[in-house]
Amino acid sequence: MTDVTESQRDGVWAHPYQLASGQTQQHQLGHKRLWVTLLDLEWQIREEKIDVESDPQHWLETTGYTLPSAEIAAQRFVRSGDNGVVSFYPAMASLPTVIRPFQPLTIPPGARCVLYVGTALWMKVCVGEERLELAEIPLAPPSLTWLGRNTREGELCYASSTYGRLALEAVPKRPWRAVTPVTIINSREKPLLLERFSMPTPLLSLYRNEKGQLWTPGITVECETDMSSASLQIASSVVAEAGHCEAIAPAREKLARGRRLVRAFDHMFG
Repeated sequence: MTDVTESQRDGVWAHPYQLASGQTQQHQLGHKRLWVTLLDLEWQIREEKIDVESDPQHWLETTGYTLPSAEIAAQRFVRSGDNGVVSFYPAMASLPTVIRPFQPLTIPPGARCVLYVGTALWMKVCVGEERLELAEIPLAPPSLTWLGRNTREGELCYASSTYGRLALEAVPKRPWRAVTPVTIINSREKPLLLERFSMPTPLLSLYRNEKGQLWTPGITVECETDMSSASLQIASSVVAEAGHCEAIAPAREKLARGRRLVRAFDHMFG
């Protein structure tokens, strides 16, 4: 039964929420339901997976004094000078993410295309002004896949649950996903069939625009004529289509500014 003192609103990234001892904040976002409870000496975090048939569009946040069922286990964290402040920060996947176009695409010699990709995020639960991280929670169940020539040559990746789209308007805008523009240039003398691609999600930082949507800098991949390698470059800022943005979360891994990343062709495209 819902407590009469509860208040419901839209959740916000990187926003400091002030809780009082005994209060529980509930978040429903993506495929997860999360409870954060503040007590005198500890924080408690509970989570459960939500089985949804459609793509959840909203982030619902409720603050009150109601705990979930006792069947949902709690993670407990000792408090240390956090003043009862909790905030939530997005993070890209910790492994490269394999994306696919909605349907396989053939890129003619000398041509290029831009795919807009929406990838699921992780949520970091942080407390205090120092943003001490207590937990990191995937907002959609991640599935692992292997991308490479065989079982010995390649890399372990996450498989994206969405498709890359040629039209930005066709990409669902969700508070638990980030949009990445991927430009693929075919510098070969033969057509390039694009069926799937490994996106370096750990190298991507996150930005928020005026609509509250999350974006990453664009990625440019050039396939060389000899097919032996593909070079990858990450832009230093977001594309103009994202609108006015502010940086909200750094990349998990750093790459020197302007540096081009070269990977084996078979590890990038499968």
